[in-house]
Amino acid sequence: MIALLGGMLATAVLAGGVLALAALGEVMAERVGVTNLGVEGLMALGAVVAIMTVAGVHNPWAGLLAATLTGALGGMVFAFGAVIMRANQVLCGLAVTFMGLGLSTALGHDYAGQPSATVFGHVAIPLLSAIPVIGPAFFGQNILIIPIYVVLPLLVHFVMFRTRHGLNMRAVGENPAAADAAGIPVMAMRFGYVTLGGAMAGMAGGYLTLTYVPVWSEGMIAGRGWIALALVIFAGYRPVMVTCAALLFGLITALAFVGQARNWPIDPAFLNMLPYLGTVAFIIVPVVVWHRMRRVMAAPAALAQPYYRDVR
Repeated sequence: MIALLGGMLATAVLAGGVLALAALGEVMAERVGVTNLGVEGLMALGAVVAIMTVAGVHNPWAGLLAATLTGALGGMVFAFGAVIMRANQVLCGLAVTFMGLGLSTALGHDYAGQPSATVFGHVAIPLLSAIPVIGPAFFGQNILIIPIYVVLPLLVHFVMFRTRHGLNMRAVGENPAAADAAGIPVMAMRFGYVTLGGAMAGMAGGYLTLTYVPVWSEGMIAGRGWIALALVIFAGYRPVMVTCAALLFGLITALAFVGQARNWPIDPAFLNMLPYLGTVAFIIVPVVVWHRMRRVMAAPAALAQPYYRDVR
């Protein structure tokens, strides 16, 4: 039983890391008032670029960096349309998603089905990795686990809620006109954080093909970008809660794997559908059961609204 729980948690940590990276980036973008529905496409581009890079360089760090820069470039394209040109954010995001999915398919045609040339190996932290169940999952896997689950969410939380910059950031998402009147560069802050969110989406794609599923295939993102968007809402736009929610969804994914491996009398298609059912349940149920959750999960007041300085 301990071995089973340890294996499930290890799989959950790996699977949740993909969602955590993408969702953390989206939290920062949405906190400044921009909804980026292009996460799915940026993850796909990051995944294939990581595979292409390590095929030539044989260095996982180079692959992850290339994926991150690709996501940042895609984020800048989206930010130019949605922030600078003030086009509809939903349409811009969908355009980036379809562009990313199509471009990744074209770029990855020659790499389809080929294993990644190199991946992030396991690094065991002395003493901590010996803790039953938890140790191997968090302290005995690849080197990216601790930054994803500890360093990044705590850093983003500290900046967002414990610094003046974070106050300015949240002000831009709540009332950009008032923030602008106070001297906060609304457009620059929105552009910067949307670009950073895109970079983290690309990094999530690179993490996927360099740790969790070390091979490229068309459609391998499989809706993870949309789940990451849902996690942001479910976690109330809070970075630490988003990371915990990503781990929870990782557990649901791991449960589906265990069910198939142990031949549970459940249709495999239903087991594979569990993460998506969970996405719907965790958005609807808390609000229906507990009315106060509507306020806890409230989005920034200016979310998805373009800012026109001349009409403030």
